[in-house]
Amino acid sequence: MEAFYTLQGEGKFAGHAAYFIRLGGCDVGCVWCDVKESWNASLWPVLSIEKIVSDALVFPARLVVITGGEPLIYPMSPLTTLLKEKGFSIHLETSGAHPFSGNFDWVCFSPKKFKKPDPSIYSVADELKVVVYHSSDLVFAQEHATRVGSGCELRLQPEWSKAADRLPELIDFIKSNPSWKISLQTHKFMDIP
Repeated sequence: MEAFYTLQGEGKFAGHAAYFIRLGGCDVGCVWCDVKESWNASLWPVLSIEKIVSDALVFPARLVVITGGEPLIYPMSPLTTLLKEKGFSIHLETSGAHPFSGNFDWVCFSPKKFKKPDPSIYSVADELKVVVYHSSDLVFAQEHATRVGSGCELRLQPEWSKAADRLPELIDFIKSNPSWKISLQTHKFMDIP
């Protein structure tokens, strides 16, 4: 769908320069999605992996974030193999709704209530990031936390339009459950993509 050079805005690597590769196509359909135009893959040109990687090489950072849409609807191994050959560290942002594929240095798993995750995601997740839109999402987050590995970082992120309502609750929850951390969409505060 698009690719752009920016700063990672959320999660463990917030603030790092990164080249984002946003793949078109998503069958999850989150109500709060801020890139709904990514859902229909047929609206976007199909590019070769060679073109995608050569475009990434123009920028100085060697961190690539593959996002969507939902990236795992595609086989990720060809793209991640070529990126690795060119010296990139590769991060994935996924709902985990499809079988895992590819060679990633960091997997941010953000499960959604709208489509059940594929079981293959739990053992490879480095970061569990749950978007909190409603109080019930805290129970949902805890359910998924029991399925990821012991080294997986646990993060709660207030949905942007509900942040004022959710933040006090999240702060209290994290203070009582210190294995969790907060994730904020800092790119929205900075007004960058």
